[in-house]
Amino acid sequence: MKKVFIDGSAGTTGLRIRERLSCRRDLELIVLPEAVRKDPAARADALNAADVAFLCLPDAAAVEAAARVTNPATVVIDTSTAHRVDPDWTYGFPELDGQRGRIAASRRIANPGCHATGFIALVAPLVRRGLLPADAALAAFSLTGYSGGGKKMIADYEEAATPLHAGGRQYALGQTHKHLPEMVKVCGLAAAPVFAPVVVPHLSGMEVTVMISAAQLTGGLAAVRACYRDVYGENGLVRFVDDPAAAEGGFLSSAALAGRDDLEVSAYGSDARVILVARFDNLGKGASGAAIQNMNLALGVDERTGLVFPG
Repeated sequence: MKKVFIDGSAGTTGLRIRERLSCRRDLELIVLPEAVRKDPAARADALNAADVAFLCLPDAAAVEAAARVTNPATVVIDTSTAHRVDPDWTYGFPELDGQRGRIAASRRIANPGCHATGFIALVAPLVRRGLLPADAALAAFSLTGYSGGGKKMIADYEEAATPLHAGGRQYALGQTHKHLPEMVKVCGLAAAPVFAPVVVPHLSGMEVTVMISAAQLTGGLAAVRACYRDVYGENGLVRFVDDPAAAEGGFLSSAALAGRDDLEVSAYGSDARVILVARFDNLGKGASGAAIQNMNLALGVDERTGLVFPG
């Protein structure tokens, strides 16, 4: 039986990972007593005793924790931003061409950011297949449930909400959002997109939208849809959905996939303008679900094991 340790199990990502793993009979969770949960020596022992260690920590603490892992057999999956553009770490997005094999063979896996997950799912296949130039001028916005801000933001919305919390609240206005570097690197872009993240008043769920002039696309909307259908299919954890708005009266809700670990991509528009949409749960495929998917690949089991998805 494989042993798993979650370093930072009290945070939102760690809690969701623990919840998903609690029903697994093929895994043993290493749980530190509360008295030593933050003790460096106890944490180091647990990290090195684990077959898989999840780091659900702030960036600096994740770097410190990773440095404490001396067991060459321990697979470390970091959910922080710290290692996502580090060439010595494998980027944990299995649906990218060739990435499943790299993840399965890796001992250091950087889990993608939530906003970045949606953007990369939409843009990377188009750049890699020559439908979108790497120097395209892109703009994107992302609606995220407030659980993405961690326990403090959850408390703000659920215990101390003001009238301002009733609407969407845009942030990172200076165009320095921490997910931009991985968006650029993984997609192979020449420059970062103009990016507007928005917190919306529901607990979880995410909707990332990329807006493109059709003149920048080779083959237009039809080619985009064909690319997504070919890359993702219609039945995986990431899948193409032809027209999800048809089932929602012409709307696309950012809460549609809340509580799940899958992601759907779709594309809409006209001969002049195209919008690409990715919907998922910011705590699912945007964080904890992706981390478990990466763990499954590293352990050589079905990547969907223990995850919540339709079908």
